[in-house]
Amino acid sequence: MQHPLRFRLTLLYCLVSVVSSLVLLVIMALLASGGLPDRIMKQDVPAPDGFTPMIQPVPRGGEFSAEMLILPGLALAILAVLSLLLGWLIAGRMLRPVLTMTERLHRISERTVHERLALPGPRNELKDLADTVDELLGRLETALDAHKRFVANAAHELRTPLTIERALLEEPLIDPDADLASFRANFERLLVVSERRGQLLESLLTLTSSEHARAPDGWVDLGKLIEQALHDREPDVERRGLRVVRTLRPQRITGDEVLLARLLANLCDNAIHYNVPGGTVEIGVRRKVGQVVLSVANTGQVVPPAQVDRLFEPFQRLQRTADDGHHGLGLSIVRAIATAHGAGVSAHARPGGGLAIHVAFPAV
Repeated sequence: MQHPLRFRLTLLYCLVSVVSSLVLLVIMALLASGGLPDRIMKQDVPAPDGFTPMIQPVPRGGEFSAEMLILPGLALAILAVLSLLLGWLIAGRMLRPVLTMTERLHRISERTVHERLALPGPRNELKDLADTVDELLGRLETALDAHKRFVANAAHELRTPLTIERALLEEPLIDPDADLASFRANFERLLVVSERRGQLLESLLTLTSSEHARAPDGWVDLGKLIEQALHDREPDVERRGLRVVRTLRPQRITGDEVLLARLLANLCDNAIHYNVPGGTVEIGVRRKVGQVVLSVANTGQVVPPAQVDRLFEPFQRLQRTADDGHHGLGLSIVRAIATAHGAGVSAHARPGGGLAIHVAFPAV
């Protein structure tokens, strides 16, 4: 059956009409036969002088002929047929917007996800449904575009080390004067390139798993994790001559300790590696109304305020450069982990250069 819902609605409309008519017919029969209670039939209702009722009630105990129901029965049968026809038309009219939306959704594919239902007409339940579907299509289009950009950027980032590896392998082969020292030097460079490619793949896997993770309800001390992250990066801080300003106090939140440690590691790495020699890293955690706010700020190159949000997209470094093979995935992983913990991430460019990032976790 091509229209099961329309058929059921038609039967429902017909059933309501027939049952209503049948109830009316029964009431008429009872009135005609005097079968109603005496208190209803024998009410003393004053009538105007000279008024003669058009329908006289049949006296109690009078005979009632079944032939009196033949015409009403025929009328009821005709009414049932008309109810089916009218119910079919009404159901089709009511379901037309739904069928229109279904046909348009069938035509929408990955290449035409930009299309919308744009259901016309006054605001009602079906209009609200169509608008909700349009909003869903908009979010789907945004997600698909982000996915395409991510795949293209990942392919580009992976293609670069492959090209370098091929060049390093071919160089000693095409050089007739290549000796053991040149082979050894190329192999050492190949190890570095391979290690960076492994880091890239690990970051991609972390980003993917963090976007679909659900943080467990375990207690985590942010202050302790921050101290550990800074301790692990003391050699980099000293090598660059940076000054670290801590504003820490014990603050516990619920979440995954491993993921939160990775979030803090990425924030610290971002503040250290995109800094300037002799610059400053400020990190702190404080409690606000209903929130525990983690703040990491650093000096560095001037970041255009309009471009700050792009830094949280994969492979986005803008004009910033790092000296250790970073791929621009750190802040996107930070946002994914924060989202998994129900936290909000905000950032703003500092007037003198550098970036300030705030992660607001829900306080428990």
